[in-house]
Amino acid sequence: MNAAVRAVVRMGIYVGAKVYFIREGYQGMVDGGEENIKEASWESVSSMLQMGGTVIGSARCKEFRSHEGRLKAAHNLVQRGITNLCVIGGDGSLTGANLFREEWSGLLEELVQQGLIDEDAVQKYSALHIVGMVGSIDNDFCGTDMTIGTDSALHRIIEVVDAIMTTAQSHQRTFVLEVMGRHCGYLALVSALACGADWVLIPEMPPEDGWEEKMCQKLSTLKECLGFDTRVTILGHVQRGGTPSAFDRILASRMGVEAVIALLETTANTPACVVSLCGNQAVRLPLMECVQMTQEVQKAMDEKKFEEAVKLRGRYSHITNHCSGFSNFNIAVLNVGAPAAGMNAAVRSAVRVGISEGHKMFAVNDGFEGFYKGQIKEIKWADVGGWTGQGGSLLGTKRTLPAKHVEKIAEQMRAHNINALLVIGGFEAYLGLMELLEARGKYDEFCVPMVMVPATVSNNVPGSDLSIGADTALNAITDTCDRIKQSASGTKRRVFIIETMGGYCGYLASVGGLAAGADAAYIYEEPFDIRDLQSNVEHLTEKMKGAIQRGLVLRNENSNENYTTDFIYQLYSEEGRGVFDCRKNVLGHMQQGGAPSPFDRNFGTKISAKAMLWLTKKMNETFRQGRVFANTEDTCCLLGMRRRALVFQPVVQLKDETDFVHRIPKEQWWLKLRPLMKILAKYKTSYDVSDSGQLEHVVRNIQPKESDPSGAM
Repeated sequence: MNAAVRAVVRMGIYVGAKVYFIREGYQGMVDGGEENIKEASWESVSSMLQMGGTVIGSARCKEFRSHEGRLKAAHNLVQRGITNLCVIGGDGSLTGANLFREEWSGLLEELVQQGLIDEDAVQKYSALHIVGMVGSIDNDFCGTDMTIGTDSALHRIIEVVDAIMTTAQSHQRTFVLEVMGRHCGYLALVSALACGADWVLIPEMPPEDGWEEKMCQKLSTLKECLGFDTRVTILGHVQRGGTPSAFDRILASRMGVEAVIALLETTANTPACVVSLCGNQAVRLPLMECVQMTQEVQKAMDEKKFEEAVKLRGRYSHITNHCSGFSNFNIAVLNVGAPAAGMNAAVRSAVRVGISEGHKMFAVNDGFEGFYKGQIKEIKWADVGGWTGQGGSLLGTKRTLPAKHVEKIAEQMRAHNINALLVIGGFEAYLGLMELLEARGKYDEFCVPMVMVPATVSNNVPGSDLSIGADTALNAITDTCDRIKQSASGTKRRVFIIETMGGYCGYLASVGGLAAGADAAYIYEEPFDIRDLQSNVEHLTEKMKGAIQRGLVLRNENSNENYTTDFIYQLYSEEGRGVFDCRKNVLGHMQQGGAPSPFDRNFGTKISAKAMLWLTKKMNETFRQGRVFANTEDTCCLLGMRRRALVFQPVVQLKDETDFVHRIPKEQWWLKLRPLMKILAKYKTSYDVSDSGQLEHVVRNIQPKESDPSGAM
């Protein structure tokens, strides 16, 4: 919530508005007074990004539910000339805001009759405009894929689960964990996916009669008898606290800026709206349509119409046995390129979905290098147990490309009768798949369906807005920047120069900068010269003379061959002499390591499952005369997140979108976030509103959405 508050305040000041904090929610609006409704300054939201909860407070207010309470609130707002409200909360808070808006004219008339305001005030403040942002860890609000706070709650759950798993394995114990979420099973379902739970119970899908026996049968595959030592852990309010994740900071910052733009564009006839997220896209939806849909879900739940409730939510992914036609194909899975957190979750998902589809799964060790050396063997269901939370690549991964070894790889394909390939990796995987596609003309063994799932911390694969591993790297950068900034608290003014990975792709530096509250981020995609560096130093010098005591500058490792991290550090040190001193840090491979974030586990699990179902479909479509023969372009694809959906794209069609020299896509969506970072760092810059959300309507879902609920940033 603090990231959203910070973004609204700074974007509001940027566009020339007066911005006020209303403390303790509607209670502060009803009570009024200088302490409860206070003008915000730029500096008043400094150092907020890394703080959990909300610094302006939040409280339930019975008084606001009464007409008299809302009358007091209206009077307090009119006294300060406030006619635009940005409300961050759940469906109750947003419903209350809409009722307040509908009553506004009548409330002003009452205030005139009571002699508290005059007719001029009624004319001047005739309309109240409202924009909502959904802040709830439950993710139970219809109309948005992710609510502010949900990802951070998942982080807290997974941290606890990972810690408990070691105890469970050491003592052969079974643990039953209770998570929050009220009537919505999102936290339970996604954390179950992310930690590889054996069983999950959610309100939308209550267990059928006899579920106890089924669960015992499932668990008995682990032990011969069920004399398990069982422990119950109730996580409780641990899930609400702690430092917000990188995802939540970016989501809240984007939504906060979007909310201000929506308020600027609203008219007296515009309905109150909610700014939300669909896939990777910011959208605006009528507030009451979302609230009504959310209430319909609750009504369906109360009436035990669970299937209807799931359809109305539209967020749950169902992976069922899609096996139709011929099964028992052989599928090989391999990792290619540098390791990325979440790769193991993707492999586990592929193996288990493949086996449940009736196929035989083969694991290739050490990428294409292991493939041509014959490092390939069948992998069973139990072999991938516990892989979800493991970092790196348990299969092993190399950067070797297949072109020089296609003959030997073809021999291995023939020897193991491989009918399809799943390649999980980064830019090398993309290049490798194109080389195998080219080899189809010479070797029939490559005339099989092939699909690539992007997995790289650099997030530089064409055809996908997001890659497995990038979220974990962003969290590593954000956590480190938080600690580095904290190290300077209480000392003299200091600027930190941080170098991030990414090759020539500036995703980590730019989006990490937005999440960490950086003052500047230098990247290859946005050329800079000595004048830009000088301008940044002067800007920081000016800020440091005020209340700001810490500065943060990120630099992508390949942003410029001459303006190195050392050069920038020395320049800032010299030019800032007498005002601030400098420190530099090269984050290095810590960005590639560590346990995968809940987002990457979830994204890897789902995207890999979708890839396996596509392979099954393609193998059945191309099965002729006792063999699979696929030689068309659409049987060699990359599965990527594109704006609102997961899309299969032939790799041939992605050639024109690729800068092969610098190993990056020619167009990158996140570049539109850079002006946002600059505005929030107090730079005078133009903000492109062409990509802002337009008012849409809530779509009733007959089937679960194609868009991936975790694929958003």
